[in-house]
Parts: sequence; C-alpha cells; structure tokens
Amino acid sequence: MSRIVYVNGAYLPEEQATVSIFDRGFIFGDGVYEATSVIDGVLVDVEAHLARLERSCREIKLSLPWSRPELVAIHRELIKRNGLNEGSVYLQVTRGAADREFPFPKQAASTLVMFTQARRLLDAPAAKTGIKVVSAPDLRWARRDIKSVNLLASVLAKQFASENGAQEAWMLEDGVVTEGGSSTAWIVKDRTLISRPLSEKVLPGITRQAVLAFVAESGFTFEQRAFTLQEALAADEAFITSATNFVMPVVEIDGQPIGKGVPGETVGRLRALYIQFARKGGALG
Repeated sequence: MSRIVYVNGAYLPEEQATVSIFDRGFIFGDGVYEATSVIDGVLVDVEAHLARLERSCREIKLSLPWSRPELVAIHRELIKRNGLNEGSVYLQVTRGAADREFPFPKQAASTLVMFTQARRLLDAPAAKTGIKVVSAPDLRWARRDIKSVNLLASVLAKQFASENGAQEAWMLEDGVVTEGGSSTAWIVKDRTLISRPLSEKVLPGITRQAVLAFVAESGFTFEQRAFTLQEALAADEAFITSATNFVMPVVEIDGQPIGKGVPGETVGRLRALYIQFARKGGALG
C-alpha cells in the first residue's frame, strides 16, 4: 500500500505528489522544516516543534498561512492514514514557486509538504551499543538557530562520518564543538551534563529542552558552556539528543573510546526518563 503524503491541501499517494520545479525550496533552499517523533501513534512534543517552526519562519520572513491547530490536525491525519505507530512526521514549508529571482517574490504562495517515516525509536539497536562520532570542521552558515532546509554542509559532514564508520559528526569551530550534523552534542563529567548555550551558532534542540526539564530529577547538574574536542575525549560519558535519536550514547570519538567505551549509566538514566516523557506525548509542565 502506497504511503500517503500531504502537499498543499491534498492527501495523495506518494507517487502522485509533485512540487513545482520553480519552488524556491528546490532552487534556493528557501524554506524551513521540522520532524516530530511519533510513539504509540501519538505525536511527541508537537507544540514545541511547531513553536520552533513559527520562529524559523519569522526569522526568514516566510509566511506560514496554517495555524498551529491546523498543522497538528494534518500531522494526526497522516499518522492515521499511514497507520504509523512509531516513527516521525516530516514537515517542510518553503516560500513557494516563482520565476528564479533572488529577492522574495510578491505573489508566490507558501508550499507545505508533509510525510511520515516509520522508524525504530524506543528499541533502537544503537541505544544498546552506542554510536561512533568523528570530528569535522563546521562549514555551515551563521544562522544555525534557524531550522533551514539548507543542509548541504550537514550532509557532507554526515557522509564523512559514514565513510569513516561513524554514525554522527561533531562539528568544530574556533576550537570548540558546536553541535552534531543533526543533533545536540553533550558530555558528562563528574555527574555534570555539559552542552553549549543557545545562540545563533546552534539549533535550539527540542529534545535538549526536554532533557533539561528533568536534569534535577535525574540527580545531575547542568553546566551551559562550550567544550573542546579534548574535553570530550576526556569525558566520563558523551551523548547526542535529537527528535529521532532521543538520548543516544556516544562511545567513541575519532577512534578513541569515551569512558569505558560502552554506554554509561548516566546516559541510560536520561534515555529512560526521556522515553517516559515521550510516551506521555512530551508535554512539559
């Protein structure tokens, strides 16, 4: 049975779904996106994802003609039509189709595309083994706080990781780790969780936000600062967070084991707490 996707008001079999070759997302990467996880057929932290989507749109002056309740309804309809129990819903909005000119077109209507992807999230094999990371220079643009569809630098970093037997790349700038190719980077030292403060240099991770909400409950402290690759290599544990990885242990960076080279107790506890949170739909407070 064909997957049903959503394009500009229509639910269609994926084979019939089309977007104009003049769409500015295709020509310029002029658009933003979100990916929201689904557990037991329920969206995880969707309000936070849509709030970030709205912010990204404001930052690039992109019209978002759909209200938050309308977008939630489309998410749920796609989950229903595709029988999705576990995975994610991808959403992309662009400035729409117009002849190729750099300034914003005056008449174009925004394009909205959404689709589901089935994934193993709760029982992901990598959560048991941990993942390997390689370091790479951060070649991205300056506004990384905007969840832009301009992902070529991240694609190259992730491809470099794949070619070197790793599952993620930690990007470096000015001697410190910024973030992963598609995740937030963390280290653990003496029961303190360390991750970069939010700024234009990093994406405000939704999973990061959720993890911080139960740091106290987990019995750890949080230090918000940049850290070097050398600090990461000397850490007790390391991990990444993202919507589809949840909390994922990092056991090796650039071929060197982190801690004992196996998933640690701290990350295991944080992952368990996050899964509890996700099973409730991810609503904070």
